[in-house]
Amino acid sequence: MPRYAAERKATVLNKLLPPHNRPIPEIAQAEGISEATLYNWLKQAKEEGHVVPGNGKASPESWSGESKFAVVLETAGMNASEVGEYCRSKGLYPEQVARWKQACIAGAGTGEQTGNESLKQARKQIRQLEKDLRRKEKALAESAALLLLQKKFNALWEDAE
Repeated sequence: MPRYAAERKATVLNKLLPPHNRPIPEIAQAEGISEATLYNWLKQAKEEGHVVPGNGKASPESWSGESKFAVVLETAGMNASEVGEYCRSKGLYPEQVARWKQACIAGAGTGEQTGNESLKQARKQIRQLEKDLRRKEKALAESAALLLLQKKFNALWEDAE
């Protein structure tokens, strides 16, 4: 397994990440590096917090929600000119980042209400299921007791004959 210099790895990752977003098979063939290695490098970059577009697609709109959220976080403290420079370096439009930010805000606002409602529904369903379980356990115990009594009764009658 060959080892690659950090500079070469950074150069290759730069080609894979925005704004270039070149496909992995193309880079693998051009650089002579296996596709599996490139996928591992992308995975490591994502774990380190870099914005990694999903599925190798070139369109930023096809990125995962996590990647879009990372862009929103990175641009949160920037002014308009810094956001413009950031977007140029990543191959994005400031309007996309603004739209993603609004989606994050809207999602966070509805997430709490939806989360609380779904939690209440889940708890209600759990109580109902526990109630049903207790009822069925009692019915099963009663059936077992009746079967046992029937066996004892049959055994007594057979001994009497």
